[in-house]
Amino acid sequence: MSKILLISLAISVGGLVALQAGSNAFLGRQLGHPLSASLASLGVSLGVVVLALVIMRVPLPAGAGVAATPWWSWLGGLFGAAYLTVAVMLAPRLGGATFLACVVAGQMLVSALCDQFGWIGFPVRRLSAEGVLALLLIVAGVLLLQWRGRLA
Repeated sequence: MSKILLISLAISVGGLVALQAGSNAFLGRQLGHPLSASLASLGVSLGVVVLALVIMRVPLPAGAGVAATPWWSWLGGLFGAAYLTVAVMLAPRLGGATFLACVVAGQMLVSALCDQFGWIGFPVRRLSAEGVLALLLIVAGVLLLQWRGRLA
């Protein structure tokens, strides 16, 4: 795939994250609790993935591969559930733009550390001065969104 197509796909799923936060927050209000919305959302996700596995005839993972997997690689499900539950609780309070700006800032800061130090299997990619400036601009954007209208 071309790099432009890959970037377009990443931007598209990023847009879905904004829709996910809003739809799950609404679901939480309708169901009466953030954890109920998280359970419902994760249940739908599980159903979609199982259906895709069946349609694509993906074989079950080999036991040796499962046993050789580092402990930290299993934390993705925990992180996803944490994100989902926090999104249900905070997106309505902060607003979609501020909530997602905070999420993006957190993603960028941690991913920069992962690149810098080669954490969790990422190749080492040293952070440049331009990269530090980009991170600072992202944090500044979060602050501007949070305090918009209060600065005047």
